[in-house]
Amino acid sequence: MPAKKGEPYFFLSYAHTPRFGAGGPDPDMWVERLFRDLCGHVMAMTDLPAGFPVGFMDRDIRSGEGWSERLAEALANCRVFVPLFSPRYFKSQMCGKEWFAFAQRAVQHSAANNQPAEAIVPALWVPVPANQLPGPAERLQFNHNTFGERYVTDGLYGLIKLRGYAEQYEKAVYELARRIVHVGKNIELAPVRPVDYRVVPSAFGATGSPAGSPSRTLHVTVAAASRHDLPEGRSPEYYGDSALEWNPYHPVAQRPIALVAEDLVKNLNYQTTVGSFDDEAGHFDSKQPPTRPEILIVDRWAVEDEHRRQRLAAFDQEHRPWINVVVPWNRYDSQSRAKEAELTRLLEETLPVKMRQGRAACRAAANGVASMETLGQILPQVVEAAAQQFLRHAQVYLPAGNTQIERPRLLGPMGMGGPPAPPRVPFPTDAHGTEDSEDSDTRYAEGSTNDTDRGDADDSES
Repeated sequence: MPAKKGEPYFFLSYAHTPRFGAGGPDPDMWVERLFRDLCGHVMAMTDLPAGFPVGFMDRDIRSGEGWSERLAEALANCRVFVPLFSPRYFKSQMCGKEWFAFAQRAVQHSAANNQPAEAIVPALWVPVPANQLPGPAERLQFNHNTFGERYVTDGLYGLIKLRGYAEQYEKAVYELARRIVHVGKNIELAPVRPVDYRVVPSAFGATGSPAGSPSRTLHVTVAAASRHDLPEGRSPEYYGDSALEWNPYHPVAQRPIALVAEDLVKNLNYQTTVGSFDDEAGHFDSKQPPTRPEILIVDRWAVEDEHRRQRLAAFDQEHRPWINVVVPWNRYDSQSRAKEAELTRLLEETLPVKMRQGRAACRAAANGVASMETLGQILPQVVEAAAQQFLRHAQVYLPAGNTQIERPRLLGPMGMGGPPAPPRVPFPTDAHGTEDSEDSDTRYAEGSTNDTDRGDADDSES
């Protein structure tokens, strides 16, 4: 793939270390040394022209530039994403945003080509125990042992700081650069439109918790026909042998919507299960408390089947705000476009509650998601809304042996009003716009002009 001017070969993602005293040395100067060493190796191993931006590191952003715009542009165009693992890294919401923004490109690539796109090359800055890694990092298929034994035990920070390990440091950095070049040459991720960091979630979840945590599970259900029971005249090219093979964005997408949604949800640090609405008879009829948040993906054509329509209508009458509905809609599907008004009316009559439930993002998702790109933008917001509703309605189990619980104290002004509302999160209103909100991201705030500001912002996150 020929190089394009302004397109960095790799993006170095790292958590800023706060200064530990007035006038103390810059603690991130060692990360900058690693970055320069990697750039030198990558330039030597490739035929990149002189002056080409080999790597991207936020310290290269000049005074007066917008942090979020420059970072978003680099993440939308770079070939390889290189996260520096450390305990602080997985506590940083901004590092999680960078990870998710790049991972979205990989999901879109896999959907369009039906091929995996493993373009994340992790590096150990400070080793992190495997049981403390969030799901997206834990799932990476990467063997750190090939970089050297001391690298695995001490990380690049240990090798760069300890005397006597210069050779081990050089070997690890050289092997890391080789891996970056290999991935950059063999995986061609298409550039995408830069994201808006006000609405990008963290790939590590709200707290960077491991994916196995009870609050980090989610179920995806698909309500669609198979090619064997389609409405009369409906083309089978969008369908497979089961509802889980429905591909509404064909031919742009080559993967079923269930798998695409599963990948997107996994990039939010959830463990995910997938099922068919037709096969889960009784699942939505249970009166038991919820065990996980859920997303129901609905094909408008599915409501033309009377039995399925009745079951969906019964589901709509259940009070289950932890289940949000997403309705993919392909604007280039001529049959769907011809019957759009009729199918939309029928779905609204079948799911009147769910079509109007929740936040703006949830209502927009229920009223039609017109492209794969829009799905990637809106689904994380729908998932987060479902997760918050699940936490409000889930069964609370008291610790074993506790027979007396202190009466909770009410929060809020004068002890009234119940617990404080969760902070407002902006959600997209359509494929191109978002609701206006104050950007609380101090790390990416306009006007930040040096790495001290960035480091302080990261420090406040942890």
